[in-house]
Amino acid sequence: MKLKTLLFALALSASAMAKDYKIDIKGMHASVQFKISHLGTSWLWGRFDKFDGSFNYDKSKPNASKLSMTVDTTSVNTNHAERDKHIRGKGLLETDQFPQATFSSETVTLNSDGVGTITGKLTLHGVEKNITMEIKRVGEGVDPWGGYRAGFEGTMKIVLADYGITRNLGKASEILELIVAIEGVRQHKN
Repeated sequence: MKLKTLLFALALSASAMAKDYKIDIKGMHASVQFKISHLGTSWLWGRFDKFDGSFNYDKSKPNASKLSMTVDTTSVNTNHAERDKHIRGKGLLETDQFPQATFSSETVTLNSDGVGTITGKLTLHGVEKNITMEIKRVGEGVDPWGGYRAGFEGTMKIVLADYGITRNLGKASEILELIVAIEGVRQHKN
């Protein structure tokens, strides 16, 4: 009887702790996309094909959550090879010198509906700045394979010149909107 009580107590304490999630890049249930104005007449959409990351989340304590991501900037993809080469080059991402962008959260504020902000350090083009991203929980639950998943979507606007990206693409193209959609698979600890 004492063993059952001890196991029950351990199970309760484990469920009260925040859970670690690995972003599902294997199944590509995540994306890092962007849009930027093209000449003030339309939106140019693109994405980064290679990225990785993890987050820590507990629905009962959402403001204790953490997020860490690394993006391979050489994997930029706008569905146009010549433009992608241009974006990787001088005056823009300069991926030979800056092949990665990173984000590490510092504070998370989510209301009971799973809507809020996440603030942290974004390093892009060799420049580190504090940023705030609007974020919302999309959902969470058991998957068909016996695992547990949680998903979020975040958006933020980046002034390119703040990160030393100063190539003049016109007034309408000074701000890039980043859209991050992540689905994480809960990791089991032994």
